[in-house]
Amino acid sequence: MKPWLLGVLMTGWAVFANAADSPTCTGKFPNPLTDICWSCLFPISLGGVTLADLGEQEDIDNPGSPICSCGVNPSIGLSLGFWEPARHVEVVRKPFCLVSLGGLDLDPGLAAPESARFTRAEGDGDGGAFYQAHVYANPILAWLEVVTDFPCLERGSFDLLYLTEVDPLWNDDELALILNPEAVLFANPVAVAACAADCVAATAGIGLRQLFWCAGCQGGLYPLNGHVAYHTGGVRTAALITQRLIAKLHRELLAWGWHGQSGLCGPYFLPVMDKTAYKTQLVYPIPNTAKDGGRCCQPFGRSTLLWGAAKEFPVRGEDFAFLLFRKRNCCVGY
Repeated sequence: MKPWLLGVLMTGWAVFANAADSPTCTGKFPNPLTDICWSCLFPISLGGVTLADLGEQEDIDNPGSPICSCGVNPSIGLSLGFWEPARHVEVVRKPFCLVSLGGLDLDPGLAAPESARFTRAEGDGDGGAFYQAHVYANPILAWLEVVTDFPCLERGSFDLLYLTEVDPLWNDDELALILNPEAVLFANPVAVAACAADCVAATAGIGLRQLFWCAGCQGGLYPLNGHVAYHTGGVRTAALITQRLIAKLHRELLAWGWHGQSGLCGPYFLPVMDKTAYKTQLVYPIPNTAKDGGRCCQPFGRSTLLWGAAKEFPVRGEDFAFLLFRKRNCCVGY
C-alpha cells in the first residue's frame, strides 16, 4: 500500500473514531396536540372537593375551604386546585445541546464536561453516569391561549431558564455540599434503606414528602448535581437528574412553592422541594402518551420499570425531555 494512501485511511479512521465517541445532538420540539398528555391537568378541585377528574389522577391535599381571601384589603375568591404544566426539563449527553429546540447545538465555546458512563472495577452494578441538564419555562396553557382571562396561570412563552454547563457545582460533589450540607446526614445505610418506602409509595401513588432526601425508586436525591452513582438505564437516570435539578433550583430560590394554603395568594419560598407537588411526562424521545390505567404522567420517584420501557434507543434516543406539571392552588377572584 502506498504511504499516502495509508495516511489518508488513518486520518479518516481517526475522524470516524472521534465522531463515534462524540455525542450527537438531535431533538424535537414537543407537539402540543400529539406529544402532551392533557389529562395530567386533573384533578381539578374546589376547596377539598374534586370537581373533575380523568383517569383517577394522583393528587395531594387541597385547602379545605372553598372560600379564600387575599390582600391587605381582603378580596374574596374561590379556592381552586389543579396541576399546571409550567416547566420543561431536558437531560442531555452533549453540552449545550438543546434537544427541545429541535437539536440546536448552542455551543458558545465554553468548556463543559460531556456525558460519561463509568464502569466499576469491583463489578457491583452497571457503574455510574454523568449528564448535563436544562430547564425551560413552558407555560403552555398561557402561550397556547387554551384558557383566556384566567388569573391562575403563569404567563410568558417557551424560554430557556437554566443551563447546568455554566454551573460549577453541577460537576463537583464537594462544591455541591455548599447547597446541601445536610447530605452528610443521610449517607448511611439506614437513611438509604428508608428510600424503599418512598419507592413503594411513589409507585402506588405519591411519594412521601417526609423522606425529602429520597428520590423514590431512583435512589437518593443527593448530591444535587449530574453524577449518578448507579446507572441502570437512561430513562431512570434522566428521571433522577430531573428531580435533582428541580430540588437544586428550590434550594437556590429559583423555584418556589405554588400549592397548599400558602400558595392561594401567590408563590412562596420553598428551599426544601416538596416532591409530591410535581408530576412528569416524558415527551422525548418517545412521548409517553399511552395511558396506563388512565394516567400517562408520573409523580417524582415512581419506578420506570413499566412507563420507561422501550423509551430509549441508540443515537437519537439517548437524550430525554420531560414536561413538568406542578400542583397549583389559587384564589380565583383575587
